[in-house]
Amino acid sequence: MSFEKKLRTFILENYLFTEDESELNNTDSFLESGIIDSTGILEVITFIQDELEITVEDDDMIPENLDSVSNILAYVAKKAA
Repeated sequence: MSFEKKLRTFILENYLFTEDESELNNTDSFLESGIIDSTGILEVITFIQDELEITVEDDDMIPENLDSVSNILAYVAKKAA
């Protein structure tokens, strides 16, 4: 299973309480749409670190990196480069 699929499933099941893929667009802002609060973002960071075995540095914990599925995918691609 791809990281994108795992991430989407994690968010759908833990924050939207559904398995319906249509409930989450990759560009939806987690914070603005109320999908995830600041505590939830920390859980997402833990998920990213556990799944990809990377460290999300404190300086990287900004909305531009972590506020949507698309932002997270771009961030982890940049980290992998």
